[in-house]
Amino acid sequence: MTKHQIVGIGNAVVDVISQCDDRFLTRMGIDKGVMQLVEQERGEFLYDQMENRVQMPGGSVANSVAGAGALGLSTAFIGRVHDDALGRFYAAGMAEDGTDFVNAPVPGGELPTSRSMIFVSPDGERSMNTYLGISSELGPDDVPDDVARGAEILFLEGYLYDKPKGKQAFERAAELCRAGGGQAGIALSDPFCVDRHRADFRRLVKSLDYVIGNEHEWKSLYETDDLGHALEQAAGDSGLIVCTRSGHDVVLVRGEETVTVPVTPVTPLDATGAGDQFAAGFLYGLATGQGLAVSGRMGCIAAAEVIGHYGARPEADVMALFRAEGLV
Repeated sequence: MTKHQIVGIGNAVVDVISQCDDRFLTRMGIDKGVMQLVEQERGEFLYDQMENRVQMPGGSVANSVAGAGALGLSTAFIGRVHDDALGRFYAAGMAEDGTDFVNAPVPGGELPTSRSMIFVSPDGERSMNTYLGISSELGPDDVPDDVARGAEILFLEGYLYDKPKGKQAFERAAELCRAGGGQAGIALSDPFCVDRHRADFRRLVKSLDYVIGNEHEWKSLYETDDLGHALEQAAGDSGLIVCTRSGHDVVLVRGEETVTVPVTPVTPLDATGAGDQFAAGFLYGLATGQGLAVSGRMGCIAAAEVIGHYGARPEADVMALFRAEGLV
């Protein structure tokens, strides 16, 4: 059995980042500050419009897993790329970051490798245009039994629920992980994803070991404008819930224990990856047996680091930042 402290399963997406102004967004018909799915032709057009583009392996859960790997944990990622230039770039990039990318690029794959064109405006807002490509074809056959069964912590991406095959891959991985004695949890991904899969996600909150979401996702899940009410319901359903609130305190609830972790507000240069790296820091705490307050603080430190530069993965030594605060 292949043992890893953290295994992620999600969309394998190459992030392509470029700076632009608001006039450019208007001219290109791009909605500011949101993630839009685009078709292949539109994706290729926007890719060609990007100046000084920077490419890196991405995908929400993949970013979290890479962040946990950078902190020294043994990590793996289950995802699907085509055996094309971007797919080979992705697989090599994950390996360079120290994460086992357990699925070889698919020769003659049915669609090109997924990519997200991220336009960053001067105020740090990111406008994402994602062509899902082959990553959304992930299915149960892509889940290696030994990797899922050997995961101490499995981290699942809610977006996988958008395709029946992805849902099957997700549920199979969770079943194998828990059969092997591991903990399985999910990131709610975004409020629209929650809207699309509310019944499934409510069931998962009850059946999984932990759930991470932001305030908009939790309110969407329980169809309420009252965050306190949403978290009360979630806490009654789940073993461990985490709620991030952009620039505000993070709330963590496990059983009778509720912890509020204060956040030091930081002006973002690029907000890409804040939630992903919060999850990386939090999961590092969980994997190393820290309490909720320390795990939550680790998440906040990792998130603050990533919004201080372009890109969704850490550049500084986040472990050194933990040490500076006396957390390790």
